[in-house]
Amino acid sequence: MNSLLIEGTAKTPSVRFSAESSILELQGRSIPENSIEFYQPVYDWLDAYARGPAQTTTVRIQLEYFNTSSSKCLLDVLRKLEALHKSGKSAVKVEWMYEDEDEDMMEAGDDYRTIVTLPFELKKI
Repeated sequence: MNSLLIEGTAKTPSVRFSAESSILELQGRSIPENSIEFYQPVYDWLDAYARGPAQTTTVRIQLEYFNTSSSKCLLDVLRKLEALHKSGKSAVKVEWMYEDEDEDMMEAGDDYRTIVTLPFELKKI
């Protein structure tokens, strides 16, 4: 399976999903004009990955900012990972990275942690 690599821009996060290393990373800002269009390749890749995942999968999310429509898309990503985790095919772990002074991002990660049933670690950087 190929990796999914999308270069980040001023409005979209970088996406580095590697089936080989089983590390999935989102980093940057997520304020695209059309969030669903931007995240569709991410959904498609996750669906394909779920058919033959690694035993363990690490998800690292390090966002500076995201808008409301991206928030829904991030939840959809986490729900797909939650389904994978619950299936028993892969032990999925989420690492939500946030800057030391960024309480909004810490709280956002904490909110997601309460919504999904996944091992979820908030990491101050």
